[in-house]
Amino acid sequence: MSADVLDVQVDEEFTVDEESDQGIQKLKENVKKKKGRGFGGGGDEGGIRTADDDFEAMKVDTSESGPQRSVEGWILFVTGVHEEASEEDINDKFGEYGEIKNMHVNLDRRTGFLKGYALVEYETFKEAQKAIDALNGSDMLGQSINVDWAFVRGKKRGGGGRRR
Repeated sequence: MSADVLDVQVDEEFTVDEESDQGIQKLKENVKKKKGRGFGGGGDEGGIRTADDDFEAMKVDTSESGPQRSVEGWILFVTGVHEEASEEDINDKFGEYGEIKNMHVNLDRRTGFLKGYALVEYETFKEAQKAIDALNGSDMLGQSINVDWAFVRGKKRGGGGRRR
């Protein structure tokens, strides 16, 4: 849906003369028709904002491999979670190693049970590392769970050639 906007710039006053349409002609001359969004900012883009103007880039160290911090914290990927486990069970287990900033537990729509994995987010690297060291391979509701980083920066491969 597009909206038309009329921008009227009147330099001198005019009166509407019923006998002639001079006033209407003056009005039409002073009208600039603009369509679409973002026409009010001026500049070369016609007022359209660009990402360079509005957002600041996140500094990422790409020099070595290892865990990668997300925008808000350090996220762990937990697999092998028993389908009957609850969010409270996971919170109790992982809460011992630091304050959990955020947690996502996805459920199967049809059954209502867990899908077998969870994402747990910590504020600091140390808390997340303690949880990985202590809980990777541990038992939860009779099932072994695996805990690892959700985001990992890969190793740089040298050569750049094609593998055959």
